[in-house]
Amino acid sequence: MEILRTPDSHFADLADYPFAPHYTVIKTIDGSDLRIHHLDEGPKDGPLVLCMHGQPVWSYLYRKMIPYLVNAGMRVIAPDLPGYGKSDKPARLEDYSYQHQVEWMGQWLIANDFKGLTLFGQDWGGLIGLRLVVNHAERFDRVVIANTGLPYNPELPDEVVKEVEAFRANAPTPSLMEMQTALSQMEGSAATKFAYWQKFCWETPDMPVGLMMSLTMEKRSNIAKALLFLAHKLGLDVLAQSPLAKAYNAPFPAPRYKMGVRAMPSHVPTLPTDPSLEEQRKAWVFFENFHKPFLCAFADNDPVTKGLDAEFLEKVPGTKGLPHTMIKDGGHFVQESSPQQVSQVIIDLIRST
Repeated sequence: MEILRTPDSHFADLADYPFAPHYTVIKTIDGSDLRIHHLDEGPKDGPLVLCMHGQPVWSYLYRKMIPYLVNAGMRVIAPDLPGYGKSDKPARLEDYSYQHQVEWMGQWLIANDFKGLTLFGQDWGGLIGLRLVVNHAERFDRVVIANTGLPYNPELPDEVVKEVEAFRANAPTPSLMEMQTALSQMEGSAATKFAYWQKFCWETPDMPVGLMMSLTMEKRSNIAKALLFLAHKLGLDVLAQSPLAKAYNAPFPAPRYKMGVRAMPSHVPTLPTDPSLEEQRKAWVFFENFHKPFLCAFADNDPVTKGLDAEFLEKVPGTKGLPHTMIKDGGHFVQESSPQQVSQVIIDLIRST
């Protein structure tokens, strides 16, 4: 397996990211060495909080939450998934799958022998993190999730499956604006709308990660947004990028480093034809018998995951009697918009259980 590594120089002088790196080397299925990066902040004897990020971000996403958690006596572990951040990046699109990420992060978890964990997972951090709980249940004491899910759709109508598959195979690549418009209107068939994101990522070799995160996370006027789109069209993104955009661009010196962020959306198991369907079924059987504390802290305005907390609240016994939180206007990345509120949810759960 060909594996790329982002030079350390690309992470120099990032705003608000003073954390020391820690590295663990695991083995891929073909015996290659794969180095995974994580942060380890706070007292060594503090309660362990495992903060899992999603796509297309990295542990930089947790820079605002870490001080709140550490000041409350928590020890924060925040890894970068393979393909993201300071972790190594397999070079082929085919190297990435849901199962590979679960297996890679499982090896990382065992190698570091983390125990007594509270999982905090958002976006892919929830999809992968929840599967880690299934596979390594003895290492986890409680779970907190935000804006994520455990997709399992074995009975999706055939016409929807055919529509999504035809769109992925034959439709022209959506523009950045077309993709954003589709995601903002997720009512109806979520699988069909989410296919815009999957297709955009898969077929855009040089995904403008920093620009997308800036547009998502930073408050700007419509005129400022229009100017950013214009700069992107003219190939001048680098001249207009904010410190935040620079940080989210940092892991990707060239398009070939972006295979992970391009591949992963297509592995969200939205269809009954997805290869991870059976593992998702087993995971739901596990969580339907999960009695450890399981808390939801979703945003009220995330178009991608709004309402997905209902299935956990209905099916997971560990959710009963807990103070589940709805984060007002939190958007998709609550770690950026509401770091103090999300941190306090985690702190309160650990202290009360």
